[in-house]
Amino acid sequence: MKLVQKSKALAAVLGLVLGMSVIAGCGSSGAGTEGKSQPAEAKVEGTVTASGSTALLPLLKPAQEEFQKKHDKVTINIAGGGSFTGMNQVAAGSVNIGNSDVDLPAEYKDKGLIDHQVAVAPFVFIANQDVTLDNLTKQQYVDILTGKVTNWKDVGGKDEKITLIHRAKSSGSRATISDLVLKGAAFTDNAVIQDSNGAVRSAIASTPGAIGYVDAAYADNTVKALAVDGVKYSPDAVIGGQYTIFAYEHMYTKGEATGAVKAFIDYVMSKEFQETYVEKNGFIPITKVKK
Repeated sequence: MKLVQKSKALAAVLGLVLGMSVIAGCGSSGAGTEGKSQPAEAKVEGTVTASGSTALLPLLKPAQEEFQKKHDKVTINIAGGGSFTGMNQVAAGSVNIGNSDVDLPAEYKDKGLIDHQVAVAPFVFIANQDVTLDNLTKQQYVDILTGKVTNWKDVGGKDEKITLIHRAKSSGSRATISDLVLKGAAFTDNAVIQDSNGAVRSAIASTPGAIGYVDAAYADNTVKALAVDGVKYSPDAVIGGQYTIFAYEHMYTKGEATGAVKAFIDYVMSKEFQETYVEKNGFIPITKVKK
């Protein structure tokens, strides 16, 4: 009798344990998320290639460095060449990203390019340090850029030849100045052409009487930054609408960005990067300027 009772008790205990195991198993595989192991985040890896706007380089270089610190399996290669070069190369599929200072022209509308606006780039007129003027009217800039005025004395400066140094036709910086300042007038052919913002700045710094334009990030103490209609460039002047010579910076992809390309563009557009690096590198966060 005692043996039978012990057997029944043991069976009851085993049944209870088995029942609890079944309940626990059901709980871990049900619709709830408690107790479930979440899938690991996919590792970003691969190579990202970009070309185009040299105006955007001072922003993308720190983005490249910081992104590669976070993702050590990603290599990012960024080259200049001008905005239209970047758009041509991304449309042809030879790079992943085409960087540009200009909106997508009509001839690119059927190329399947997707626009990612990442920052606002102000442009400034700069002159050699020996130029005595600090300000010109917009009309005086037009007269110099079109070749109507060729001596500084004709706009209130000293008797000195004006040497225009600026960018090639493939440049988005040139397209921006053409659109916002010249308003359809043609640049003079009597000019020295350089292939990057940095080269323009260096040439102006070493050429007495020289003038040109660069992305604000390139305007340093080797040259003199000039005001336009009495308004000096500053981020606040752009945000407040007083200074209007600026462009939206674009990173174009052929089709929707994926993988490491998408991750890099997302990082450039992230709150972390925009608030930490954009203004520090001479640009303005895209959210601060009304289009």
